[in-house]
Amino acid sequence: MKLFLSVLFVFVVLSSCKPVEDNDKAVPEKVPFVWEGANIYFLLVDRFNNADKNNDLNFNRTEEPAKLRGFMGGDIKGVTQKIKEGYFTNLGINAIWMTPIVEQIHGGTDEGTGLSYGFHGYWAKDWSNLDPNFGTKEDLKELVDTAHKKGIRVLLDAVVNHTGPVTKTDAAWPEAWVRTEPKCDYSSYENTVTCTLVENLPDIRTESNDNVELPIQLVEKWKQEGRYEQELQELERFFNRTGYPKAPRFYIIKWLTDYITEFGVDGYRVDTVKHTEPYVWQEFKKECDYAFAEYKKNNPDKVLDANGFYLVGEVYNYGISAKRAFNFGNKSVNYFDDSFNSLINFEAKWDAAKWPIQELFSKYSEILQTDLKGYGVLNYLSSHDDGQPFDALREKPFEAGTKLLLCPGASQVYYGDESARLLVDPQAEGDAKLRSFMNWADIENKEYNQQVLEHWQKLGRFRVNHPAVGAGIHKELSKEPYVFSRTFKSPDFSETVVVALGNSVGTESIPVAGIFNDGDVIFDAYSGKKVNVAQGKVLVNSKFDLLLLSRSVPFNE
Repeated sequence: MKLFLSVLFVFVVLSSCKPVEDNDKAVPEKVPFVWEGANIYFLLVDRFNNADKNNDLNFNRTEEPAKLRGFMGGDIKGVTQKIKEGYFTNLGINAIWMTPIVEQIHGGTDEGTGLSYGFHGYWAKDWSNLDPNFGTKEDLKELVDTAHKKGIRVLLDAVVNHTGPVTKTDAAWPEAWVRTEPKCDYSSYENTVTCTLVENLPDIRTESNDNVELPIQLVEKWKQEGRYEQELQELERFFNRTGYPKAPRFYIIKWLTDYITEFGVDGYRVDTVKHTEPYVWQEFKKECDYAFAEYKKNNPDKVLDANGFYLVGEVYNYGISAKRAFNFGNKSVNYFDDSFNSLINFEAKWDAAKWPIQELFSKYSEILQTDLKGYGVLNYLSSHDDGQPFDALREKPFEAGTKLLLCPGASQVYYGDESARLLVDPQAEGDAKLRSFMNWADIENKEYNQQVLEHWQKLGRFRVNHPAVGAGIHKELSKEPYVFSRTFKSPDFSETVVVALGNSVGTESIPVAGIFNDGDVIFDAYSGKKVNVAQGKVLVNSKFDLLLLSRSVPFNE
């Protein structure tokens, strides 16, 4: 099986870790969770797994949508089901990011590509409630609790910038809340922020500090649902505690942070960051941190670790080369300080395609260990709205897995990356091509897809067990064979990772003198074999051209 380029041999060695089972599935005790090197699975709730067919149709969403632009049945219960089955654990995932699950507009809209419903979650109608197509708050509670028991964090998706489109069944929010023009032309900071992203996507007046009344449609809705008085009381408590004006953004911040206090979610991926004033994200971070601290105080038995609340921002077209600055042309903005722990790295797919692997890895490590020290980036090779993914036809899924999961920084596995789900559909338009239903049948029935999944599983499990892979300092040790190390240190944990590339399948000798000692037992998580270090070398005989090795020694060596 050809796994990466023409020939690839990789081995990794752990210098200080509790031993793991031979299948390397479970994270060893005392291995810290590090957001900077996390392995995050990103899924569209509606497109992942349908575990409850009773919630597939709501709000009379019965008009025929364009291809891949309607609800297809995936739900929160479906995600929980796969957590329970061990799908994410086997894949080495330690965080799940789900698209927004708040209640969406009830009607559909024509974006010029045919009728579309809010299956993707980015067209909010009511931030305070879940959309029944996705599930209930009880479903969300079960998901978070189940994930946490498996050591998996949960990220929700926050939209503060806009409401859903106006449809024949969804009225526009009041003018004090939203603007409907001008349309953004992205020529400057102002023409990116104080405008609508596209036509018929009302823009929240996030700059406003004026007190505004609740939209009448929301008041009527809450009264019909029997929760109007409760919602008013909660809003009063929020505004009395914070002293914020009753301005549009603070209502939304309150509604979003409720999911932290109530369910204990671990972070937010934040949508359309650059289209909203930077100070809004500082305010959002402050309230997220407060809500997370409240949850921990009220639920001490459910606290996973000392990590704070995690915010990763979507600053569209931000790349790691920009370091802490995003340039609008007439203004640069730092979204890291006092706002985000991490930003999505839109540059990764291009770098993976054009850079030699040493230059790719060394470049990322240098920036992450200097200019972005204490922060991070989230690398991806495919996503839900990037029409130029690294490998749309899934012709290079082994190479993609190797480059993404061995790259410094956090990794974003987009649902189906690991199973070669195609990102093309001749009958679909625009980003709908990227959003087909998860290809479970391929995993069940096709050997190729099974081989791809196994490759991603082995890399992912090794990555999650060894924080140095994503969060360690990269150092080239040898050009031929190409050997490099990754070293991670914290007050309670340290490990060194060594990787060699460019070796033949079969028996290969790799020098490790000065890093590992003669007699050390090395476990290869890819082939399942154990080998010894002798005369400063590791001698490995494997049928695979990729090996992942760790020292089988007690953590407290």
